[in-house]
Amino acid sequence: MNYKTVVFLLLCCSQSLFAQINFEVDVLNKGAAIQPDMYGVFFEDINFGADGGLYAELIKNRSFEFHQPFVGWLPFGNIAVKNEAPCFNRNPNYVRLNETGLRRGTGLENFGFRGIGFQKNDDYRFSFYARVVNDGDKKFVVELLGSKENVIGKGELTVSGNSWKKYTTTIKSGATDAKGKLRLILKTQGEVDLDHISMFPVETWKGRENGLRKDLVEALFELNPGVFRFPGGCIIEGNTLETRYQWKNSVGPVENRPLNENRWNYTFKHRFFPDYYQTYGMGFYEFFLLSEDLGAEPLPVISCGLACQYESEECVPVGDLKPYIDDAVDLIEFANGPLDSEWGKVRAEMGHPEPFNLKYLAIGNEQWGEGYVERLIPFLEVLRNKHPEIKIIGTSGPTPDGEKFDYLWPKMRELEVDLVDEHYYRSPEWFLANAARYDSYDRSGPKVFAGEYASHHKTRDNNLRAAISEAAFMTGLERNADVVQLATYAPLFAHVDAWQWKPDMIWFDNLNVVRTPNYYVQKMYACNAGTNVLPLTRDNEIVAGKDSLFASAVFDANTTELIVKVVNASDKPQEINILLKQLNQSVANTRVNISRLHANEPGAVNTIEAPNKLVPTSTYVLAHEKGFKLNALGNAFYVCRIKIKE
Repeated sequence: MNYKTVVFLLLCCSQSLFAQINFEVDVLNKGAAIQPDMYGVFFEDINFGADGGLYAELIKNRSFEFHQPFVGWLPFGNIAVKNEAPCFNRNPNYVRLNETGLRRGTGLENFGFRGIGFQKNDDYRFSFYARVVNDGDKKFVVELLGSKENVIGKGELTVSGNSWKKYTTTIKSGATDAKGKLRLILKTQGEVDLDHISMFPVETWKGRENGLRKDLVEALFELNPGVFRFPGGCIIEGNTLETRYQWKNSVGPVENRPLNENRWNYTFKHRFFPDYYQTYGMGFYEFFLLSEDLGAEPLPVISCGLACQYESEECVPVGDLKPYIDDAVDLIEFANGPLDSEWGKVRAEMGHPEPFNLKYLAIGNEQWGEGYVERLIPFLEVLRNKHPEIKIIGTSGPTPDGEKFDYLWPKMRELEVDLVDEHYYRSPEWFLANAARYDSYDRSGPKVFAGEYASHHKTRDNNLRAAISEAAFMTGLERNADVVQLATYAPLFAHVDAWQWKPDMIWFDNLNVVRTPNYYVQKMYACNAGTNVLPLTRDNEIVAGKDSLFASAVFDANTTELIVKVVNASDKPQEINILLKQLNQSVANTRVNISRLHANEPGAVNTIEAPNKLVPTSTYVLAHEKGFKLNALGNAFYVCRIKIKE
C-alpha cells in the first residue's frame, strides 16, 4: 500500500468518524393530531399484580374460599372450616375456633403474599367478621410478626353476641420487615366463628379502606397515562368459560365478591402457582375509579364467549351469546348510566353517582379465526344500535403477522370496528426493524391500538437494550399518529418472588418498587406527547433505522414547544444537527431542555438493590440560529424540547 492510498484512507475514516448528520423538522407543516390518550397502561392480574400487588390487602385467602381452604394459613389448636348459616352467601366458608385451654391456644397465622411487608411506625387496619357460638365475650389478640418470629405490633379485639358483626382495630408496626406474617389468637375458652379476615395499611392510595398500594399507584400516576386497559389479557378468557373474568362478580360489597381461579395459576412453562386466585377485591368499580384518579380513559375488555384458545376449545354457541352481550350492555350502563338505571344505581351505591364517561370497549382479547369473527358480529349489531357512542375494539390475534393476523385484519375492516388491537412480543431486533411498520398502513381503515407489546431480549430481562428498541419502535407509532391512536406496554406489574412472565414494566417486592428502563421510555413518551406530528427527515427520507438512528418530532400547542425524540440504538456516538425548517425567526441561544436515558452497557437493569441505576437525566444545550446540535451517545434515548413562536 503506497503513501497516497494510506492518506486517502485516513481522510475517509476521519470524515466518517466526524461526519455530521442533519435532521430536518418541518416546523410549519403540522400533521396528524396526537390523541390525548395515545400512551397508556395495561393492567392484568399476572405476576401477583392485583392480589399481592396493586390491591393493598395483606391477607391471603381471607375468606377461606381457595380450593384448599387453609392455603396461606397455619391453623393451630382446634379449628374447622364451616359453611352453615354463612356471613356471605357467595363466599360461604368460614372457620370455627374452639379454645379448650390448650397450652398454646387456638388461632391462625397468615403468611400473606410471599410474606407481609411492614413499615416501622406505619398503622395497619385489621378486621374480621365474627359471631360467638356459645355465650360470653371472647377476647382475641392480634400480633404482627417479623421474619424472625418476633412480635413487632399488637392489638386486641373482643367479640360478643351470636350474630355476625364486623370488628376492627388499628395496629402500629414497631419495625420494618418485608417477610412478616400475622398471628391471631383466641384467648377465651369457647367457640367463635370468623370470616373475611383482612388487613390493609392505613396509608393506601387516597386513604381508601378497600384501597390500593400507594407506592405502586404513584408509579402509575407518574407515567401520565392517557388510557387504562383492564382487567386483561388472558384472564378475560379464562382457562375455561367458567373461570373467565365476569365483571358483575367484581362489584358490590367486597366481602361478597366470589373467588375466581386465576388464568395465570400456571404458565406456558408449567410453573404452577396453586395459591393464585382472584378475590375481585379490586374489581371493575376500583378499575374505573383508578382510571379517573390517573386522568386516563378507561378501556375495559370483556369476554366474547371463547375460552383461552391456547388452553381450550370451549366456546359459547353463537345463538347462546345473549348473556355475554347483555353483560356488555350492562357494563356501559354501570359506567355511564343514570342513577335510576339498574346498574347506574349499583355504581352510585358504591360511592360514585357521577358517570365514569366510558368511551371504549374491547370485545375479546387476542382471539383468532372464524370463531372470533362470528361471535363479534352479534356484539357489534347490538352495541351499534344501543350505544353508537362507544368505540368498539376488535383484535388481530396474538401475533403481529402470519396467517391469523392476515385473516383478521380484513375482517375487522369489513366489520368497521373502530380500532384493531395488535399484540407483539418480539426481539429487540424485530422492534428496530419494524419502526416503519405503520408508514404504509391504510389511512382510511380502522385505527390501531397497540394493546400489548414488549421487547423480549434473549434473557427476557428489562434491560436497556430492550428499552431502547421500544423507544425506536415508538418513533414509528408517534410518526403515524393518524393510524396508531393508542399504545400500552405489557405486562405492567411483577412481584419479584411470584412472577409467571417477564419482562414487565414495574417490579416490586412487599415494600419496594423498581421502575425499569422500559418504564422510563414509556414515561418519556407520555409526558412529551405533544398535540401534532411534524415531518422529520434525513436527506428527504424518514429517519427510521439508518445508522441505527430513529427519530420523530411533534409540536405541543399547549406550550408552543417543538419536541424531538431521538434514539441511537448503536454503540457509537453520533453528532446530529437538528434543523428547524421554515422557521420564521432565529432561535439562537434559546434553551433546549434535554432528557436522556443512557448507559454504556446495553444489558444494564434496575433491581430492588439498585433501583436507580438507570434513570433519565436532564441537561440542556443552547440552540443556534436555525436549530440545535445533539451529541447522541450510543445506547441512548433523547427527548429534546425547544420553545418556538408559531
